[in-house]
Amino acid sequence: MNLLLAEVAQATQRLADAGVPSPRTDAEELAAFVHGVKRGELHNVKDSDFDARYWEVVARREAREPLQHITGRAYFRYLELQVGPGVFVPRPETESVVGWAIDAVRAMDVVEPCIVDLCTGSGAIALALAQEVPRSRVYAVELSEEALVWTRKNMEGSRVELRQGDALTAFPDLDGQVDLVISNPPYIPLSEWEYVAPEARDYDPGMALFSGEDGLDLIRGLERTAHRLLRPGGVVVVEHADTQGGQVPWIFAEDRGWTDAADHPDLNNRPRFATARKALP
Repeated sequence: MNLLLAEVAQATQRLADAGVPSPRTDAEELAAFVHGVKRGELHNVKDSDFDARYWEVVARREAREPLQHITGRAYFRYLELQVGPGVFVPRPETESVVGWAIDAVRAMDVVEPCIVDLCTGSGAIALALAQEVPRSRVYAVELSEEALVWTRKNMEGSRVELRQGDALTAFPDLDGQVDLVISNPPYIPLSEWEYVAPEARDYDPGMALFSGEDGLDLIRGLERTAHRLLRPGGVVVVEHADTQGGQVPWIFAEDRGWTDAADHPDLNNRPRFATARKALP
């Protein structure tokens, strides 16, 4: 074992003792970041090339600063995104939400499907859809100026049309024309603040996390936005907390113009997102 791998083993234990959920992965990611190599190449770093700055970044992660803030990058499906203070760091759970949406759009008999991402944050969802559904027309909206600093960096050179604004009133020019509306909105109840992981609670923007006493305030508003934007037969996909399974589909009720409302599990088989179809006239 070279010096770096021995230090990674020590760092893993330190991160585990600090309650970091994935200590080995994070210790290796930080080592790769500091030494400018891939995780699979750590064994090739010479002992003489060990960089003591490694312990500086380990200490930051030990204090529960998000790994992605330290490295400045987050991975989402086939994307590498720039992230940092002011923007919500995309989570692996959302990848299954996007996977379902991609399958749904591909199943539509539409040559150039129109897709809207509400509360886009880093742009992860919109960019993934634009990349994996090549002929789609993708629109995204974000309210926070702090988040938009990162969104614009990530979307530079992409074909996603980004606008700043409120998701509840966004894209009036697209009313009735959209094939799929997707969102990962804030959905944590305000009463759950103390139970949120430090990485999210202390570093992600609060407006990207919390939404009223039951966490569903914004989703209730987005239900109306989605109904306004979608064409008849169009689909909405909304992420929610795993504790909200069963609650969100009821928001997309038949008497509000929806059909086929259902919940879906993530890769851990926990309720993670709800879908519904705008009823035909």
